[in-house]
Amino acid sequence: MHAPQRHNKVVAFSVALAALTLLLLAADVLIGSAPIPPATAWRALVGAEPSHVSHIIVGYRLPKAAVALLVGVSLSVSGLQMQTMFRNPLADPYILGVSSGAGLGVALLVMGRSLWGATPVGALLAGMGYAAAACAGAAAVMLIMLAISARLRDIMAVLILGVMLGSAASALISALQYFSREAALKSYVLWTMGGLGNVTSAQLCVLGAVTLAGSALALLSAKTLNALMQGERYARSIGYRVGRRRLFLMLTATMLTGTATAFCGPVGFIGVATPHVARMLLREADHRYLLPVTMLLGAAVMLLCDMISALPGYETSLPINTVTSLLGIPIVILVIMRNQKAG
Repeated sequence: MHAPQRHNKVVAFSVALAALTLLLLAADVLIGSAPIPPATAWRALVGAEPSHVSHIIVGYRLPKAAVALLVGVSLSVSGLQMQTMFRNPLADPYILGVSSGAGLGVALLVMGRSLWGATPVGALLAGMGYAAAACAGAAAVMLIMLAISARLRDIMAVLILGVMLGSAASALISALQYFSREAALKSYVLWTMGGLGNVTSAQLCVLGAVTLAGSALALLSAKTLNALMQGERYARSIGYRVGRRRLFLMLTATMLTGTATAFCGPVGFIGVATPHVARMLLREADHRYLLPVTMLLGAAVMLLCDMISALPGYETSLPINTVTSLLGIPIVILVIMRNQKAG
């Protein structure tokens, strides 16, 4: 296909996907445990409805839908970057151990306080919220990864390092779970199930800023991803300083993943499944085209998952991880089967 035809095809597909995302955003706001008519929702947005209706729309559903959109973009983009950088179709945003680091931070906050009590460590943890603790844990793992990977030339060594750091964090979490009290253990397990409705306005602003910045940096790295897709030897042969560019990609991906995980918990399968769906729909491997489509598709899928998680007639929703897993696992199985046939 000629370049102008490819460009026109991607533009048309992106416009259609953007329209679908806007429709899903509106539907996510209107559909919930108690569906709200569009006219009522519009009056609530302009302040012409009673305060309790406005609170449902403006204070809860609209911010939750915005969080779903931003998290979908963040995890999908970082998942695509990881799959390309490691040349592994099953790589996901959490492959560098960022999720485990965030989980360890929350575990220390929730379950560690009961062990350390009123000690200085316990007092420090008591002043941290879930998001702050998760950010601290994710940042610690990210710094370790960046410091060590700067000395490693082999990308597979970086992959193994990320897996080992994640395993070490998981082992520490298991130890905390063994000694923790029942209430603290339950609180931690609920956090691991993921949630989109507990993000404050200030946190939403941070999440939006990081997602915007990370997505812009990812789009700027499209040519780098195209080169790395051919292998690091090829990238070096065309003059790329692979080590620096790899660190840049890792920093971007961990920034997006760490922030989304800190505010919403570890949301599974979006990052690993969405890039494959984008490739199958677009039939395109050029990251200049693939990245924006993956962003839009990630937002649309996450909004759909948020809609499915809302149970009509119930005040509570299904954990978001339950829905993303049920949608994502069949796609991962399909990818494995296709790779086996191709091999």
